[in-house]
Amino acid sequence: MINFNIDKLKFTQSGNFFLMAGPCAIESEDMAMRIAERIITITNKLEIPYIFKGSYRKANRSKGSSFTGIGDEKALRILEKVGQTFDVPTVTDIHESDEAAMAAAYVDVLQIPAFLCRQTDLLIAAAKTGKVVNVKKGQFLSAGSMKFAVEKVKEAGNDRVILTDRGNTFGYQDLIVDYRGLPEMQSFGVPVVMDCTHSLQQPNQSSGVTGGKPELIATIAKAAIAVGADGLFIETHPDPANAKSDGANMLHLDHLEALLEKLIRIRKAVI
Repeated sequence: MINFNIDKLKFTQSGNFFLMAGPCAIESEDMAMRIAERIITITNKLEIPYIFKGSYRKANRSKGSSFTGIGDEKALRILEKVGQTFDVPTVTDIHESDEAAMAAAYVDVLQIPAFLCRQTDLLIAAAKTGKVVNVKKGQFLSAGSMKFAVEKVKEAGNDRVILTDRGNTFGYQDLIVDYRGLPEMQSFGVPVVMDCTHSLQQPNQSSGVTGGKPELIATIAKAAIAVGADGLFIETHPDPANAKSDGANMLHLDHLEALLEKLIRIRKAVI
């Protein structure tokens, strides 16, 4: 299901799932452009609808000294350049209501972080920009409760909504994915995405740096496609070990194409 209209989104009639992928954070223009070009080459080859993902700022960090960004306007202009250079839609997350209009001037999709998915003012501000709004399901919420987030966006006059699952809190330092939630959220009449990287986070580490299990990204992705997810969200980087944000649970960019090829075969088998 792709029931949101983005002019730059290609291959929407291919029958494939769509993909939101890119680095966790915009680290530099060169890095963003190289990652985008690599992913676009792959998705064009495989005819996968693709949206470039990159956070212009990381507001939710465990430690105050953690990397948060290179500057809002600088990072947003890089996202804009990616979109214009490669004719591809872009997505970034916002954290406060007054960021919605600012970010909407540069990107095609506004993402609501999982921890903020109940923030009514934030959802309404995002909706009123007219951009597609991707709401990530809180780790603390059931799939069924996300219908209220959808209602808030639609009642603000915007029916261009995506829901993204990123697992549920399982104890203090782990997450678990309940795949029953994907069809339940699809019943709200919106596309549903599986976040294959953040769902493998291991939060609340004593080091103050979130851990992860990137070796299981393929497992999460394959199960999601088998269940019928409309799209996948994958953070990827050419050197995760040295990424400035969330390196512990990002997919190495070298592994992306082979994974997507497997996922296309699974989708064809289950349709």
